[in-house]
Amino acid sequence: MGVPPPPGRRALTIGRRQNVGVHISQGFDSGSIEVLSAVAPDAIRLRLRPDNAASFCQWFHFRVHDVAGVPLRMVFENTADAAYPEGWPDYHAVASYDRREWFRVPGTRFEDGRLIIEHTPEHSNIYYAYFEPYAHERHLDLLGQAEMSPYARVHTLGATVDGRSVDCVVVGAPSPERKPVWIIARQHPGETMAEWFVEGLLARLLDSADPLARRLRERACLYIVPNMNPDGASRGNLRTNAAGANLNREWMTPTAARSPEVLCVREHMEATGCALFLDIHGDESLPYVFVDGSEMVPGVPHNMAARQAVFLSALAEASPDFQTDVGYTPDRFGEEMLTLASKWVAHRFGCLSLTLEMPFKDNCLLPDARVGWNGERSKRLGAAMLQPILRDLRSD
Repeated sequence: MGVPPPPGRRALTIGRRQNVGVHISQGFDSGSIEVLSAVAPDAIRLRLRPDNAASFCQWFHFRVHDVAGVPLRMVFENTADAAYPEGWPDYHAVASYDRREWFRVPGTRFEDGRLIIEHTPEHSNIYYAYFEPYAHERHLDLLGQAEMSPYARVHTLGATVDGRSVDCVVVGAPSPERKPVWIIARQHPGETMAEWFVEGLLARLLDSADPLARRLRERACLYIVPNMNPDGASRGNLRTNAAGANLNREWMTPTAARSPEVLCVREHMEATGCALFLDIHGDESLPYVFVDGSEMVPGVPHNMAARQAVFLSALAEASPDFQTDVGYTPDRFGEEMLTLASKWVAHRFGCLSLTLEMPFKDNCLLPDARVGWNGERSKRLGAAMLQPILRDLRSD
């Protein structure tokens, strides 16, 4: 006689026979989905939920309950209307049973304008997401680790629309011998790889045994904002804050009502100056790691292109994940150019100012079918960034 299934599993089986649907939840940090129908596991109909105060949609993050060994077929019916529909071809969703280890779901495809995920979970509960999430609790842990380091301190630069703090990790003490370096991440909250990048950068930068980190701490005072948009992150937004503002289009004229996150960072940057600026992002469409530069910005020094080339060469040496052949065209942004963080900073401070992009898909240079591009690879790239930063400070 076989061992009877646990009560929860038996109840689930009976429920399905009685046409009780699949339970899908999203009431947690960065959760986002609209469930149209879940009456049967092989006929789940979903919609991407737009940002709370804007029409952008692409991010999703939800939990499916009590489905061990049950074949799921989930159809996202509005993916053709997403912010970046070109991001769906060759894309594979990520999934996790424990919210620690995330893997790509091979049964993901874009077909007839719809994203379809077919997957049979091995365990009872499973999370699906657009990219490996970076939770607010992890953000607080990151700040706590920095606070306990003898090389860093944590400051609150201001408050968001919802009243959350805009946190900044300062590494090194300001002095004439140390150049001010600003690094910001996750202006677009759904681009979680950006905060994974910062975690890796900080881990190496605060390592007392790392000689490169020690030298960099001697030469620079670094101001690092791990999450520019905590409101949007918590709400499960793709690109905007709680007021519906795309923060990376607010840098010319930020306001306390619409974009206080940018306003407070800009004010502190004016006080410290800026010798080098990095804005960390993710790109939905291009399966590469690349940089968008500032050599085309009006008023930048004549040697900016050469300085940028040295920086990119050093990054390529530090990380084979990085490349310079594929990226944005210099005329991509047109009249809105100076509303972007890296372009405004280059224009205002005349410094090297770059936007780093990482893929939501995989990196075609070094593909990994199991995880694609993920949090751990983003962390390694963050650690590698110390080398080009130091190279630039030495040559400035």
